[in-house]
Amino acid sequence: MEYQTISQPGTLALEQNKVLRNTYLMLALTMIPTIIGAFIGLSVSFSFMAQYPIMAPLLMFGVMMGMLFAVSALRNSVWGIAMLLGFTFVAGFFLGPILQHALHLRNGAELVGMAAGGTGLIFFSLATIATVTKKDFSFMGKFLFIGLILLIVASIANLFFAIPALSLTISAIAILIFSAYILYDISQIIHGGETNYVMATMSLYLDIYNIFVNLLSLLMAFTGERD
Repeated sequence: MEYQTISQPGTLALEQNKVLRNTYLMLALTMIPTIIGAFIGLSVSFSFMAQYPIMAPLLMFGVMMGMLFAVSALRNSVWGIAMLLGFTFVAGFFLGPILQHALHLRNGAELVGMAAGGTGLIFFSLATIATVTKKDFSFMGKFLFIGLILLIVASIANLFFAIPALSLTISAIAILIFSAYILYDISQIIHGGETNYVMATMSLYLDIYNIFVNLLSLLMAFTGERD
């Protein structure tokens, strides 16, 4: 009985470390289809977005949500991995419009690099904090979820009003929310709240993706050099 009592926490810790390790490996792998999708998106005309400025983003959001539900449904099989990689390809493809807009600026390539570097710095810094301190950030879950819902509502509302100041505010708040989600999601893995590395990878990928998009939006607004 004493052996079992001692070994169970050790076994649990090993299992959590395995999930975290597999999550990081899978997260690195998702960058490949994302980059491929982004390169393809750069060469595609998204003129329909100008023709349907409200419906087009909603359609893209609907496609991504549908694929997210598919990943969740298949998370316990190899098809879940395939669907996750498919989702990251589509997510990369949908970066096409913002990357095209950025690269039309004189310093566009530099801004994309800064956004990618800034996103990486945010992720690695917060991941290190969550991993090294092993602090339980699960208390943030409800607040972050409410903040995320309000963020989505504000984003949809701004599709109709198209207020530049509101767009910048939404981007700034989004960076804060998804940065906090990095702490929360990694904490969930470390403390056994998330034991499926496919779902853990998807959560962290969405954090990184949204930080990059919103950081790039802010950089273009404040430091973009137009001809």
